[in-house]
Amino acid sequence: MRKRLYFIPAACITFILYFTVFGERGLLRIYHLNREKKEIQQRVDTIRTDNLRLVREIDALKNDRRYLESVARRDFGLVRQNEIIYQFPSQPKPEEPKR
Repeated sequence: MRKRLYFIPAACITFILYFTVFGERGLLRIYHLNREKKEIQQRVDTIRTDNLRLVREIDALKNDRRYLESVARRDFGLVRQNEIIYQFPSQPKPEEPKR
């Protein structure tokens, strides 16, 4: 009889602890959700930074003639009238001596 008296509360406590740790809203689930939230927040911050950079670039392309000219020169190889472009062959890097 006394063993049953200890068994019932112990079983109830074990049952409650099990669902507190492993249940749908348990500690492990909360831990995983917090970790996922941090990862998503990092992705959002990265995307916001990229978005801000792109907004600045769009503004520069619309309003800044010097930036537009630099993009045309860099990406399309355009030159001004009477401008001469010198291209030098790239030299291979010297190899380091073996030790």
